[in-house]
Amino acid sequence: MDSFKHISVAEVNTWLTEKAAVKIVDIRDPQSFTDAHIADSLHLTDAKLVTFMQETDFETPVVVVCYHGRSSQGAAQYLVEQGFESVYSMDGGFEDWRRQCQFVAG
Repeated sequence: MDSFKHISVAEVNTWLTEKAAVKIVDIRDPQSFTDAHIADSLHLTDAKLVTFMQETDFETPVVVVCYHGRSSQGAAQYLVEQGFESVYSMDGGFEDWRRQCQFVAG
């Protein structure tokens, strides 16, 4: 069975800086996402999952972000099982992103 990959905050930051074709999905609660999130990320909820899957090319790399990099692993594996080819869980989650990077929207 295929599995997701781990990716560091620095690697995600490089992809975004270089304008790589990648989807960032944030699975944190709605209020946390509203308060602050990675610029241009999508708040992915159960209610938005079907639409996301219909509108996203399964070959597009997807990075899943949660609070600390734990919950994103399960969500990333789920996306792999649905057929997405390149899925990553961002190690350290949004809290590490907030400490290391400047691309934060809110």
